[in-house]
Amino acid sequence: MNTGIIKAYILKEITELFRSKFIIMVYLLPTMIILLFGYGIRLEVTHSRTVILDYDKSKLSKDLISKFEHSKYFDTKVSNTTEDNILNEIKKGKVDVFIIIPENFEKRILKGQKTEIGVFVDSSLPMRGTIMQGYVEGEILNAAQDYIKNIPIRNLITINNRNLFNQSMRDENAIVPGLIGIILFVAPAILSALLIVKEKETGTIFNFYSSPVGKFDFLISKLSVPFFLHSINIFILFLWATYLFQVPFRGNFFIYWITSEIYILISLSIGLFISIITRTQIVALIATVIVTILPGFLYSGIIMPISSMTGSAYIEAHLFPVMYFNHIIYDSFLIGQGFSSEKNVIYFGILIFYAFALLTLGTLFMKKEMR
Repeated sequence: MNTGIIKAYILKEITELFRSKFIIMVYLLPTMIILLFGYGIRLEVTHSRTVILDYDKSKLSKDLISKFEHSKYFDTKVSNTTEDNILNEIKKGKVDVFIIIPENFEKRILKGQKTEIGVFVDSSLPMRGTIMQGYVEGEILNAAQDYIKNIPIRNLITINNRNLFNQSMRDENAIVPGLIGIILFVAPAILSALLIVKEKETGTIFNFYSSPVGKFDFLISKLSVPFFLHSINIFILFLWATYLFQVPFRGNFFIYWITSEIYILISLSIGLFISIITRTQIVALIATVIVTILPGFLYSGIIMPISSMTGSAYIEAHLFPVMYFNHIIYDSFLIGQGFSSEKNVIYFGILIFYAFALLTLGTLFMKKEMR
């Protein structure tokens, strides 16, 4: 290893980054992603436009309507129009939820007879529809349970529910840690994907081909600059998460830091490999986006829990490092088990294996000659 050559190449890379102003994107892109998606992605559905048609006009039905009117999840309006008119409003996108309270609803409840409430939910977006359906069912059951306390009917089972790790059920706590995993998977890979292929396009790669510089020294110098620059992003993203989005941090900061450093090395190795096998910057950029952004969102656990996946999707999720990293990150922010969890230790070992394997693969494919 020739430290003089490595220093010279590092100085050259830093100079080119400042000259091209690309260094601005190194810090602007991660910040933009965490701000845009941190505020933009919402799993909670509030202020659903709700219309209730009350045929019962009883105390129970009025109590039920009151529950909906005082809930932040619904913007409730009691209507006297026909069912067909309201269903047409749903088709026009003006109503999200339509509830029909039937006649004799209260009487059947008091007699312990089975009764039904009609609920129509706009499920053109399935996830949103499922969430709204759950909210409606919860409000109805809550109103009925409050009402039957004054009569001899008693529930045999009382559910004492507690939410662990995210007691306030804040979307930020569920989204922002996962975004860190996506950002540190995408941003370093994009930067490193342009390192070698850029020299191929400009022709400066021939300086390396004709020099006595070893490919190991060349690769170290190429990866050192983006590795250092994105290491700073680890702390910037941590500050955004904890101070701007108020996400709690219950784990060990050293585990968060060292895992993130290894993860950045994985991302850089992916970009480096793409840079080696491609010949133009646009191809390298597109390939990097496909390999990092799509799996990053699909298999990070933000949109869908990995445990809910089946078949090939479940297998594919375990092929990408973002799943293993995000598990440790969510533990660091919300749970705090650290390496006392056997699963965290295993996932940490898998990340080390990924870093070693991808760096080795990039070194093997790097040839000091024209193809």
